[in-house]
Amino acid sequence: MWFVQAAYFVAAVLFILGLKRMSSPKTARGGFYVAGIGMVIAVVATFFLPGVGGVTNIILILVALALGGVISWVSGKRVSITAMPQMVALYNGMGGGAAAAIAAHALTVGGGHGTSEVVVGVVGALIGAISFSGSLVAFAKLQGWMTAWRFPLQNYANAIVLAAMAVFAALAIVYGNSGILIVFFLVALALGVLVTVPVGGADMPVMISLYNAMTGLAVGFEGYVFGNPAMIVAGMIVGAAGTLLTVLMAKGMNRSVTNVLFAGFGETAVGGEVEGEMKPIEVNDAAAMMAYANHVIIAPGYGMAVAQAQHKLWEFVKLLGEHGVKVSFAIHPVAGRMPGHMNVLLAEAGVPYDKIHDLEEINEEFATADVALVIGANDVVNPAARDNKTSPIYGMPILNVDRAENVICCKRGKGRGFSGIENELFFRDNTRMLYGDAQESMSRLIQAVKAY
Repeated sequence: MWFVQAAYFVAAVLFILGLKRMSSPKTARGGFYVAGIGMVIAVVATFFLPGVGGVTNIILILVALALGGVISWVSGKRVSITAMPQMVALYNGMGGGAAAAIAAHALTVGGGHGTSEVVVGVVGALIGAISFSGSLVAFAKLQGWMTAWRFPLQNYANAIVLAAMAVFAALAIVYGNSGILIVFFLVALALGVLVTVPVGGADMPVMISLYNAMTGLAVGFEGYVFGNPAMIVAGMIVGAAGTLLTVLMAKGMNRSVTNVLFAGFGETAVGGEVEGEMKPIEVNDAAAMMAYANHVIIAPGYGMAVAQAQHKLWEFVKLLGEHGVKVSFAIHPVAGRMPGHMNVLLAEAGVPYDKIHDLEEINEEFATADVALVIGANDVVNPAARDNKTSPIYGMPILNVDRAENVICCKRGKGRGFSGIENELFFRDNTRMLYGDAQESMSRLIQAVKAY
């Protein structure tokens, strides 16, 4: 029907416009609404497709939409910002699983598909199944239910499973019987688990982004099988955006995607011991240092998100502004374990966008700053990545906070970062440690600055 295809075209345009608006924090909220409207149009149009079925099918679709909508609404409202990577991983897995299930239906009872559709459907099923099982493992790791596990000849075992999957994929294309497809899906699911299990926790955000791209590709391929342009466009957009994000995140950690998949870095790498000791600072001394500074640069991280300290931090920044202090925010591409994580938190607290700067924009300014305030960041400010060739994170771009005249690190205790590597910044001569929960520390700093 022409109006269904027209609706799909409108939906595709809205998806693209929504993604474009998501490229800036100023327009991101509107981008979500635009893309959401596109999805509503695509879903409604689907009810008018020929062959959707009778009343029973429509009731089943409505029930599924209602259940999915309620579950996602409740979970979206309840999930904390620090658990967002886990939620993204879980939803990625659901998308991959849905694409694989659609392919299974098309290859078994769908019928009427030519050779090209069958080949593309099998490839989509393969990608979707790997994304499903791999994303579930990633979720379990980020949730703290699993740790990286690696066995001897891991990569060889993965290669054997990959070869077996290719064989069963070819058999599924040629013969297409249910028994072969079941084995094919089981092998694909096993490969997703085997590839993800050895990857360390520090690399999980890259894996999630990669599985996001794979889910998009799987959906796009299944859209081709069914001749659904909305699925094709939406899937290709997610696939392209996810691939770009994966490359950018890997680059931000000075890692290649193949290195993430096959090196097993991140869970067991702890680095060497660092000479020196961490030097604490009292709240009043830290407050005085910043209240009388000319320029303070703040580097937030995951610890700030955990403590939900962004609102108190912004209150503190406004107080410094009243004292004539210039304050800037420096954001690392993977700070908070997700791109844009810190930007969202700061925007939520009301921090103006012109105060928030990416690594490339502000890194040279640290050398002229009086104070660099690090709140909950660890690996992304570790000078070992720049100076220590023996460090596992050597070469990873970092915020050059150590080059400020003074550095104050707000930290709960003396533990190591997410990658398990000791942070050399904490032991530098110009660094002082302000121990305690980030929100409580900000509250105490606010009271101290008010006294000046």
